[in-house]
Amino acid sequence: MNFMSEFINNAFRCIGTGRLSLALRKEYINELRYIQRTIGFEYIRGHGLFSDDIGIYQEREENGKYIIEYNFNYLDQIMDSFKALNIKPFLELDFMPKKLASGKETVFYWEGNITPPKNNNEWVKLVQNTLKHLLKRYGNDVLEWPIEIWNEPNLTNFWKNADKQAYFNFFEETFNAIKKVNKHLKVGGPAICGVKDEEWLQDFISFCESEKLDIDFVTRHFYTVNVVPTEGHYRYPNLRKLKDSLKELEKSRKIIDRSKYKNLPMYITEFNTSYSPDAPLHDTVHNAAYTADMLSKLGDTSELYSYWTFGDVFEEKGIPFTNFYGGFGLLAEHSICKPTYWTFYFYNQLYQYLVEKTDNWIITKNGDGEYTGIIWNYKNEEGYGQDINVSIPQVNGKYSLVLEKVDEKHGNPLLIWHGLGEPASLTKEEVKVLKNSAVPEITAKMVSNLKNAKIKVCPDSVEYFKMKKICGSQDTGYSYSKLI
Repeated sequence: MNFMSEFINNAFRCIGTGRLSLALRKEYINELRYIQRTIGFEYIRGHGLFSDDIGIYQEREENGKYIIEYNFNYLDQIMDSFKALNIKPFLELDFMPKKLASGKETVFYWEGNITPPKNNNEWVKLVQNTLKHLLKRYGNDVLEWPIEIWNEPNLTNFWKNADKQAYFNFFEETFNAIKKVNKHLKVGGPAICGVKDEEWLQDFISFCESEKLDIDFVTRHFYTVNVVPTEGHYRYPNLRKLKDSLKELEKSRKIIDRSKYKNLPMYITEFNTSYSPDAPLHDTVHNAAYTADMLSKLGDTSELYSYWTFGDVFEEKGIPFTNFYGGFGLLAEHSICKPTYWTFYFYNQLYQYLVEKTDNWIITKNGDGEYTGIIWNYKNEEGYGQDINVSIPQVNGKYSLVLEKVDEKHGNPLLIWHGLGEPASLTKEEVKVLKNSAVPEITAKMVSNLKNAKIKVCPDSVEYFKMKKICGSQDTGYSYSKLI
């Protein structure tokens, strides 16, 4: 075994979600509870904190004058739910309340307003009063919640005309307003995606330097497909070579480190393969294997990387037509585990010490001389692939070797859903069948003084192994060999 490079496992620091108001729904909470119980993430980030479906900003007319009020009822319900599930908010400050907005331009089915405020003072008051309320209700815990100002302002879909200077001015005013509430609140941006990302990030860093803004972190997003047209309700993108895509992050890291903000944390507050919630790619084993590769490398540049999203209760393009619609989530509706769920689950089982890291596997060990590892193998851009053979550690003594495999035939409920006739609305029996199918193939055997052993891994699959010492002996008189 040869040590190749450091492995930083920050896969569980943050997870994405649809708009925050979805946390008021039963199915959403059920899915998040399952994710937290079986994997566990530190933070959760979603859109629409100030959108009208949460309803914080209120105006009413009285005696010919407009009176502004704040309603934190839904916000409290959402934050209380997160606290009960042991996950902290990563606050994303958007979108503009319609009564405070300077225009009517919106994004998504649920109409998040993307325009700047018509009254900057009222925007500042909204931000400050919301943070003061959270500090009063949740105390100094709020000082641990990162705050990101807006979402993807470099895209015209999310910030009117993608006006860079308008966003920079908006960022500065919002940043200063937050720090006046409490200087220890952690604030960053610019939450850009891949369009002119180098130009935007360089100009953002230069602006922050010139205005002497002591930002606490820098944020961006990361997706690895190109734009493709829709076919009916769906898109079928091809994945780019991961090494080529990762150059975007390396360039961002260099831009930060050439500035006064050298070594400042870079947070990827959204990442996935496709950027669109209508790509059946997200439901596949291919996605799971490619994501395993991403998780092995994102820590090289970034202190936090947030998979977009934990579940498929999600409505950016409208109400989904079926259970498997290409949503971003690790879980399909009814908390059915997709293959990529298992990628995260396996990463969560890794031990503390790195033994080996390559482009196809990671092997770790604990202080007791036991091992865990993840192996991934995915087809290339042309759809071709071949088996890989991975040597596992040599051990002396008696061990149990457990293998868990997700591939086209195991842990792949999409295949079973297709075999059921792709029903749009599932019966209880169909849900049961799909949940039973959504688990890895598991094998286990006892090995002694293992040497020169290999695991064969087929294309488009993810495998996990664990080697645990066997202490003591079996019960007196028990013979498994006589049973078989």
